[in-house]
Order: sequence, then C-alpha cells, then structure tokens
Amino acid sequence: MRLPSLKHLHYLISVHQHQHFGTAAKACHVSQSTLSSGIAALEALLGVRLIERDNKKILFTPLAEEVVKQAQHILVSVAELNEQVQAFAKPFGGVLKLGVIPTIAPFLIPQFLLLIKQQFPDLKVFVREGQSAVVLQQLDEGTLDLVLLALPYDCHGMITKSFYHDKFYFAYHKESQLTTKHLNTDFSNLSDHSLLLLEDGHCMRDHALSACHLEHSEKIHSFSASSLHTLVQMVNNDLGVTFLPKMAISSGILDNTDILIRPLEENHHNYREIGFAWRSQSNRHEEFEHVVALMQTHSQHLFL
Repeated sequence: MRLPSLKHLHYLISVHQHQHFGTAAKACHVSQSTLSSGIAALEALLGVRLIERDNKKILFTPLAEEVVKQAQHILVSVAELNEQVQAFAKPFGGVLKLGVIPTIAPFLIPQFLLLIKQQFPDLKVFVREGQSAVVLQQLDEGTLDLVLLALPYDCHGMITKSFYHDKFYFAYHKESQLTTKHLNTDFSNLSDHSLLLLEDGHCMRDHALSACHLEHSEKIHSFSASSLHTLVQMVNNDLGVTFLPKMAISSGILDNTDILIRPLEENHHNYREIGFAWRSQSNRHEEFEHVVALMQTHSQHLFL
C-alpha cells in the first residue's frame, strides 16, 4: 500500500494556510507547477478530490479540512521524532523555536537569551512574537516548540509552568486632573472613560481588569492602545490612567516621563503569572522543565 509523502502533505498544508497556490509554492521554496503536481499526486493516491479551484479562488472540501488536520499532526510527530533523536544525542543542542507575547518580549527576551547562551551554549533560540492565541496555535501546529506567555490563559491540551508573579501598579500623570486618590484599593471612584487599556487580543487587558475588578465598566475608555509603549505615552499626556506590570517598569518604560506609580492592594488578583507552555506530547519535556527551573532561579533578580 502506497502512503502519502511528507512533502506532499506539507504542500497541502501550505496551500490551506495561504489559500493561494503561488504564495504556497514560494513558502515551500518550489515552483507553482511542482506544488500543483504534488497536490494532484496526493489526490490521486488518496482517490479523492481535496481542492476545488478555478481562476479566482480555491475551496477545500470538508474531507480536505480533516486531511489537513491529520497532516499537521503527522508533521508535528515527525518533527518531534527528529527532536527526540537530536536531544538524545546532544541534550540542550539544536534549535528551539520560541513564541512570546508582545507584553513580555521587549522586557524579558534579552535577559532570557543571555541566560540560555550562558547555560546552554549549543542551543540556538529563534524567537517569534505574537499575541497569545496566535503563538499557541502555532505551538499546537508544531511551528513553535515553546511559548513564553502570561497566565492564566486557556492553554487547552498544553502543559503550562509559571516562574514569576508580575505585579501590577496603578500608573497616572503626576499632575493628573483625574481622580487618583485612594485608587490603590477602590477603583470604582475612577472618572468615567478614564481607564486606558490594551486592545482586545492582548491577554494583559484581561489580567489588568482582573486586578482592578472593573470588567465591562463605564470607567474603561473605548479607545485602546496597541502596545505598552503607546499606552505609556497616552498616560504621559494625561489622557487617562492605566495599570502597568512590574516587568515593564523595571525595564525602564517610564524613564523620561511624568508618570507616577502606586502598588495595588495585596490580593490574589494583583499580578499576572509569567510562564511557559508546551505540547503535552512533546519529547523535550525534560529540557523545558530545566528552562523553567532556570527562570525560577533568576527571575527575582531580573526585575528589581
């Protein structure tokens, strides 16, 4: 019995991802005719039509959608087999493809890469930044090996381990016209539409709202920032107030600003957890546990 080749399954996944034969061929580093022939060979081998195409669009059949899902799992398993062999031959060697969210990347990645270089000099780390939902999907698909993110977050089917409690601080302009007195304990006194947050998709938005208990409140401004640096500039112009994590503050995000900060009342919601996520079936489990332990040892010294 003839089986589909990994190369042809890779072609199919690429077409599904890009929804365009030409773009998929470039991503696979082959000609469009080579890719098209590979898809046709796969269809002939399986005895079914997977893709309906004309001059304007392509359409994956319901069966093809299932084939794509299975193909993704197959390629992930093959990649993990290769990683297992490499890890057995040389632990902490080879390549680590790391995903990281934007509210962590600029503040932790430089120190993380330095620690990895010192502890595991043969491990090459490639970093891809993206919002939590995106990097976790890439982790599930096998594009990434490990994800650095803020918890809690729905990481269904993944192993998660945290190593640092990143406390939130209330941030406001030193001459703010808004009500800021006693707001470290009761944020219901905030002026309406004065709370500035990151836009939807950033998990830190939910974590900040959990810290101040103001979800779905009229206190929240309808305009959202796309990054922490933009959020800081808005507060520095006294357009509102916000919550900033210790990690960002320690990294100097408030340097040369007129922003003051105030710690929040001690409770179980006044921080976000920083941690890692990886596939439960990953063959690099022991390696990732060592990475978590390394960060647990050093994290308290990184954000003084």
